[in-house]
Amino acid sequence: MEHCAPTETPDVDRDALRAKYLAERDKRLRPEGQQQYLEAEDEFAAFYEEDPHTPVQPREPITEDIEVVILGGGFAGLIAAHRLKQAGVTGFRILELGGDFGGVWYWNRYPGIQVDSDSYCYLPLLEETGYIPKEKFSFGDECFEHAQRIAKQFGFYDKAIFHTLARSLEWDEEIRRWRIGTNRGDDIRARFVVMCQGPYNRPKLPGIPGITGFDGHTFHTARWDYAYTGGDMHGGLDKLGDKRVAIIGTGASGVGVIPHLAQAAEHLYVFQRTPSYIFERGDRATDPAWASSLEPGWRAERQRNFHNAAFAFYSPGEPDLICDGWTEVARNLAAKLNATNGWAELTVEKLLEWKELEDYRAMERVRRRVDRIVEDPETAEKLKPYYRNMCKRPCFSDNYLQAYNRPNVSLIDVSATKGVERITARGVVADGVEHEVDCIIFASGFEITTSLDRQLDIQPFAGRDGRSLYDHWGRGFRTLHGIMAHGFPNLLFTGFIQGGVTAATTLMFEQQADHIAYILKEAQSRGLTVVAPTEEAEEEWVRAIRANAVDNSTFVTECTPGYYNSEGEPNGRSFLGDPFWGGFYELENLLSAWRETGELAGLDKG
Repeated sequence: MEHCAPTETPDVDRDALRAKYLAERDKRLRPEGQQQYLEAEDEFAAFYEEDPHTPVQPREPITEDIEVVILGGGFAGLIAAHRLKQAGVTGFRILELGGDFGGVWYWNRYPGIQVDSDSYCYLPLLEETGYIPKEKFSFGDECFEHAQRIAKQFGFYDKAIFHTLARSLEWDEEIRRWRIGTNRGDDIRARFVVMCQGPYNRPKLPGIPGITGFDGHTFHTARWDYAYTGGDMHGGLDKLGDKRVAIIGTGASGVGVIPHLAQAAEHLYVFQRTPSYIFERGDRATDPAWASSLEPGWRAERQRNFHNAAFAFYSPGEPDLICDGWTEVARNLAAKLNATNGWAELTVEKLLEWKELEDYRAMERVRRRVDRIVEDPETAEKLKPYYRNMCKRPCFSDNYLQAYNRPNVSLIDVSATKGVERITARGVVADGVEHEVDCIIFASGFEITTSLDRQLDIQPFAGRDGRSLYDHWGRGFRTLHGIMAHGFPNLLFTGFIQGGVTAATTLMFEQQADHIAYILKEAQSRGLTVVAPTEEAEEEWVRAIRANAVDNSTFVTECTPGYYNSEGEPNGRSFLGDPFWGGFYELENLLSAWRETGELAGLDKG
C-alpha cells in the first residue's frame, strides 16, 4: 500500500477558535456529570443481559474447582487465552455473557458497524492465524468471524462457558481461591482470575424523564432488534418504511446507524447534543499484492508506526503507514518539519505548540467539509464540531453527512437544553416540541468512565479481609505494572488501568497477556498457590506512574463533555485509566527486564 501525502488545511485564528470551543463546552456541561446516565439494570436489564442473537440453553449450576478463569470472551479474553496456552497453562475456562466469542463484536451488530481504526493494526493475532483483513476498516461481521476463527483455531470453544455473567468475586483465604457467583447460580472456585471484560461491555442509557413511559418500541444500538427493523449489519432495514424513528446519540454508533435509518424510515429524527467530527473514511479493499509481500513482523512495524503518530511523533523521514484521520495531525506536522528541516530545533514545548496548531487547522478542515456536503446552511452549522481533535472519539464516514440532505431526516439540536427534555407516551420532547415517533433507538454508549462498580457490575468484589476493590481504588488505581493489586491475590487485570497505552488497543492487551501468562506459568512451575504484590511494590509503581505523568489536565477540562473526559467532571476518571506515560515501548522493555530476572520481584509468593 502506498504512503500518503499531508492534507491541505486552512489557516485559522487559534485564539478565536479556542474561545469558541470553550463556549460550546460550557453549553453542554451538566452538574450531574456521569450520573446523567442510567444503569442497564432492573427495568432496563434487558438492554444488557438479554441476548437477541443466540437462545440461552438451560443448564444445571456449575460447582467446580478451576485453576484459571478468564472473565470475558472478547478480543482481550481470546488474547489472554492464547498467551496462556502458549505458556503451557491449559487449565483455564472462559466465562462470557454472550452466546459466542467476540465481546463487543458479538453484541454490537447494528447496521453500518465498522472498525474505526486501521484493521491491520486492530484485529488481533493476524500473523498467528495467517489472516489478513478484507479491507482497511473491517465491518462488524468480519470482526465477529475473526473472534470465532481464533477460538476455533486454538481450541477455545471447549473451554467456554457462554451466557454466564460473573455477579460476585470473593477471595476465600481458607481454600486460597476466588469464589465466583454468576447469573446461572454457579459456585466456581478459581485459583486465578484474569479480568478481560473490555471497556465497551455494558450499555448505559440517558436519564431522560419519562424514559419508561414510551408506548412504542425501544432498544439500544448494542442490542439491535432486526426483528423490528428488518435487514442486517449491511443495511436493508425493510420493516421501517412506515415507521417514524428517533435516535438519541450521535457518537460512533449513531454515525454508523443513521445513514441506514435515513434510507429506510418514513421519517428519522436525530437528537444531537454534541456533533461528532467526521473524517473521510476512504475505505479500500486489501491489495492482494501488498498482502502477499508482507514479511514476518510486518504487523509490529505497522503498530509502532501508528503509535508514533498518535502518542509520540514520527522520526525524521518516517512515512505514515496508516494514512487516515487518526494520523492526520502527525502526518501534516512531520511533512512541515521535513520540508523546513525543523527537526533540528525541535523541543518538547515546540512540538506541543506546533501539534496544537495542526490540530486546530485539521478540525477547521473537517468543519469546512460539512459546508461542502450538507446543503442546508442551518443544518450544516449544527453538525460542525467545535472542540480539539481527540476530545471525542473520532468518527469516519463517507455517507453520514449526506443523510441530512434527505427530506425525511430532521436534525434536532438539543445542546441548548443539554440533552432531550423528556420522553412521553407518544414521542420525544425537545425545546418544548413533541416529536411523535413509533420507535426510539438509544445510541448512548457504554459504562466506560462511570464509577468502577457500575462499569464492572460485580457485587461484592472483595479481596483479603473482605476489602472491596472499589474501596482500594476509591482514590485512584493502585497496582503493580497495571496487572495486580495488593490485597487481591491471584487476580490479574487487562485494560486501561495503570499500564501502557498505544493506538492499537489490542496490542495493549497482548502486552498485558504476555505478562500475565509469565506470572501464571511461573506460579505453576514453582508450585505457588498464591502470588500478590506487596504493599511496597504497589506503592513504588504508583510513584512511577506519577513520576511519568503527563499534565494534560488543561486539554481535558477544556474539552466538550463526553466519556473521554468523564462528562467534564472536575476529578473524573480518564478513559485511558492512569497510564504509564513513560512510553508504551519503554514499558515493554521494563516488563521484559522484570521477567528476565526470574525473581518475580515485588510479589509475595506462597
